[in-house]
Amino acid sequence: MSANAIESPMPESFLKVEMQNKGIVDALYKGLSNGHMGTVAKLIASDLEWWFHGPPRCQHMMRILTGESSHTKFKFEPRSIEVVGDCVIAEGWEGAQVYWVHVWTLKDGVITQFREYFNTWLTVKDISPHGWEIRHENHTLWQSHPTDLFSRSLPGLILGI
Repeated sequence: MSANAIESPMPESFLKVEMQNKGIVDALYKGLSNGHMGTVAKLIASDLEWWFHGPPRCQHMMRILTGESSHTKFKFEPRSIEVVGDCVIAEGWEGAQVYWVHVWTLKDGVITQFREYFNTWLTVKDISPHGWEIRHENHTLWQSHPTDLFSRSLPGLILGI
């Protein structure tokens, strides 16, 4: 490496995987909105680990993915999709009553874990597996951005990854 070369903080292969993961999650939402459940099924592991936080009546994604509900009953249209490590975080809202965050974890190009937060403010922190220590001084990796946050109160959760 020459003295004038600037070292990238992340290897190019890592950035490529991040872009691939974001593309997979984007394809999932497009498949859902178009009713292409065969495409959606190819993106998700058959033993998908699932976690939900919110009112039970709001488990829309589970109902869609299990075939209990049509993709037209509730439309997931992400306002933002961001990559944080091996997770892809999608956020969406409809008016003042509906706000959701989805955290998709991918391994080898397949979604293996899904966490859904409905009407909840979410902060994602970088946590060490050794004693739950914060890894970095600036340890917030991602935070919710609902447009109507200040007009209503949302419960807050912290997700450590």
